[in-house]
Amino acid sequence: AAAVMASVALIQGASRGIGLEFCRYILAKKSPALVVATCRNPEAAAGLRDLTGQYPGKIKVLKVDVTREKDIQDAAEIVKSEFGKLDLLVNSSAMLHPSGKGETSLRDVSSQGLVATLTTNTVGPLVMAKHFSPLLLKGNGGFGHQPKDSSKHHSAILVNMTAKVGSIGDNGLGGWYSYRMSKSALNMATKNLSIELGRGRPKVVCVCLHPGTVNTDLSRPYHKNVPKDRLFSPDHSVQCLMNIIDNLTWEKTGKAYSWDGSELPW
Repeated sequence: AAAVMASVALIQGASRGIGLEFCRYILAKKSPALVVATCRNPEAAAGLRDLTGQYPGKIKVLKVDVTREKDIQDAAEIVKSEFGKLDLLVNSSAMLHPSGKGETSLRDVSSQGLVATLTTNTVGPLVMAKHFSPLLLKGNGGFGHQPKDSSKHHSAILVNMTAKVGSIGDNGLGGWYSYRMSKSALNMATKNLSIELGRGRPKVVCVCLHPGTVNTDLSRPYHKNVPKDRLFSPDHSVQCLMNIIDNLTWEKTGKAYSWDGSELPW
């Protein structure tokens, strides 16, 4: 019975960077909580292997390539049969561009690059939401803040990791076509999800979170332009993000927030 009462969090893109840090944080700090960690290649995920040894029975690793809907569907079936619900879903895997560099001008744009980036960064999280929303609607609100008024309670939280460069209002530099477009489109998908998953009761809180510039493989080529106090370690970034998640209420659904809790313009 204890396992059933535990909160269940699914972290998609969990093998490294922010995703791995989310797994670490929840296992260490959120008791009792169980983590479902998904990644493309579990065999090569040393960090997840370590966590499985450290927290036996608390973490389940599943192979999910978000560009394959069948993988997502299979994972949802496993989570349904083993846990019957989900309290938190974090979509954190993202790619900058297949080349590893953002396009600086139209010359660098290719349809193949655009499609690959959009498939991972936008289509993947939305298809995750499609297959896991029935389980989120069965969650028992183990994450976020539940107000006294039970009519304002939520069953679960869906987080899509966005980026400040996906903000249309904040874009002063241009460039990075694929990445910017993929995150803008993800923001729109999240807004749509917040409306559809907020119509009845139970409700799912759906938000976009921007982690700041984090010292991960994705951002490494651009670190020289980032002031030292603005380059975050993954654990600092996740502490900030979990602080936001812990304080989310139904009123905050359908918005984008930066790591410091400020609202990001669309």
